[in-house]
Amino acid sequence: MKRKDYITWHQYFMGIAQLSAMRSKDPNTQVGACIVNENNIILSTGYNGMPKGCSDDDLPWEREGCFKETKYAYVCHAELNAILNSDGRSLAHSTLYVTCFPCNECAKAIIQAGIRKIYYLEDKYPDSDQVIAAKKLFRLTGLLYQPFKEDPVL
Repeated sequence: MKRKDYITWHQYFMGIAQLSAMRSKDPNTQVGACIVNENNIILSTGYNGMPKGCSDDDLPWEREGCFKETKYAYVCHAELNAILNSDGRSLAHSTLYVTCFPCNECAKAIIQAGIRKIYYLEDKYPDSDQVIAAKKLFRLTGLLYQPFKEDPVL
């Protein structure tokens, strides 16, 4: 008889997103993403961090101050990293598992990549202009998004 206490596909993929977030060197915010196709095959993962070839020791991690002296000028978000890390594979009709609701910039990339559904672990900034704009873009394009409702594994 098979085990009955195994995790669901949703828990597995959100767990991968959570593990990916643990790779982030950001001292304040760690976000992870996992993109999965319709056959439950992982297509890509990502986390928030500096672009390839840029030393995260040479760029700022500050949140406040002059724009070019903060992380916001340099950090690549987890969702965008996952899209870029897909190595050219089609992401059409895929599902994104992400630990934090996407911003408007990532929303545009998600839509352009053909991702059709998002499960998110938390919506930390629901009243921010970036999240409001992201949700508007998702509604206009029919992209489905919903909070992750199962107990996360991690």
